[in-house]
Amino acid sequence: MPSRPPTALWAQQFRRSSASKASLQDQIRQMLVAAILDGQLPPDAALPSSRELADQLGVARNTVVLAYQMLVEEGYLISRERSGHFVNAAMLGGRPCLDAAPSVASASADADAPGRPIWQQRIARPPSQQRNIVKPANWQHYEFPFIYGQFDQSLFPINDWRECCMKALSVMEIRNWAPDLIERDDESLIQQIRTRVLPRRGVFAMPDEIIITNGCQQALYLIADLLCGEDTTVGFENPGYPDARNIFENRNARLLPLPVDSNGIAPDALRDSLARCDYVYVTPSHQCPTTATMPVERRHALLDCARQHDFVIVEDDYESENTFSGTPHPALKSLDTADRVIYVGSLSKTFAPGLRLGYVVGPRELIRELRALRRLMVRHPVGYIQRAFATFLALGHHDALLRRLAHAYRERSQALMAALDAHLPEARYVPITGGASSWVEGPEWLDDTRLAADAQAAGILIEPGSVFFMNDDQDARRYFRMGFSAIALDRIEPGVRALAQCVRAQQPTA
Repeated sequence: MPSRPPTALWAQQFRRSSASKASLQDQIRQMLVAAILDGQLPPDAALPSSRELADQLGVARNTVVLAYQMLVEEGYLISRERSGHFVNAAMLGGRPCLDAAPSVASASADADAPGRPIWQQRIARPPSQQRNIVKPANWQHYEFPFIYGQFDQSLFPINDWRECCMKALSVMEIRNWAPDLIERDDESLIQQIRTRVLPRRGVFAMPDEIIITNGCQQALYLIADLLCGEDTTVGFENPGYPDARNIFENRNARLLPLPVDSNGIAPDALRDSLARCDYVYVTPSHQCPTTATMPVERRHALLDCARQHDFVIVEDDYESENTFSGTPHPALKSLDTADRVIYVGSLSKTFAPGLRLGYVVGPRELIRELRALRRLMVRHPVGYIQRAFATFLALGHHDALLRRLAHAYRERSQALMAALDAHLPEARYVPITGGASSWVEGPEWLDDTRLAADAQAAGILIEPGSVFFMNDDQDARRYFRMGFSAIALDRIEPGVRALAQCVRAQQPTA
């Protein structure tokens, strides 16, 4: 007769949390599937009756009945008339249950155990040791989250996105995204980028000049992996985007710092440095992190310099969509007549960063090699997400979202600047004309690392500025960045007021 696990097992396994988003039925299903697949239940084990399990878990019997029925349909359980429900041995795939499993070495084995590899010697360039932006995983629990790159749930177009996801799940659409695309991308998304997204930036591209990536991050990694080596020199904005800096360094490129002012990098003043570069990475729309916008005259000068000194520009069109004027400057790519600009854009940063959708526009021979390289990494971004976002663009939801975001961000930026003027007059900031952050320069005695720690303890999240500089020296420590995409309008003024107290706590006594 099949064994029946002890009744105490289920009360112990079932953890009903008031914060859980799953229904009781789903929680029970998850509990049973985990017990089966983890080997806690042997093949053909008998489960408690629906009444018995309901009593143990303190739920309605019908909830357990529905969970059992679903697991029978999915093949995890077998229903035997007048006998009950039993574990389907076929679902275990021949795996032994936990009691029969041989003992194995723990993943946390003693680092000095004989025969254990010395991983520190094998990892030539540990990425975890690079300086980077750190954001708490539970940032949404903080009262004043002045962090950049996170979304505001109140602005998320839930119904619009749900509609597009449902359309992508139709029988006809599944045939388009479910197969392995290998090196290809969703044709409808490429078409939407060509006709709806790029024209706003003045860029024209053919389908074979565009590749979809898992966010801008993967786009930059693919470019660096394909083009950079030990003999490659990359001109890099200073301060600049830490992830991009780390990516190029990880590919052994030599980084040449290019100082920025209130208009980004100044090509005419940096010609000697630019002449030494193979590639130049820039964020001209909203410079990261200062938010400076490069004037058209400088854009032309940079392109002239690229032709004269034979370097290629990697344009990260950072926050190009988030402009309050409604008339953004033309992209560098739109002014390029010699294929010297590799254009990197994002589809999901303003919408939902977790979707991870970006793209690269470049010469077709470059895009062909990027596709071949991407195939070795991930083959292609998730086809379902590509198709759903193509529908999101086609139905005009993205344009409507950008208009709502521009209005909300304009209000928040004005509130932030007013609060900084009122509560931190000793600080200077770059006037906010777009984007979703403010770059703040504090007094000379300010230590950004200490300020971030003190602020976090007070429920305030900011980003230390020194991580954006190539050299972590004392001059860089008086800067910090404040994002406003994820904080409610009414929390900005009290948040800045509380931050001002943390700043003045550092002020030296006379």
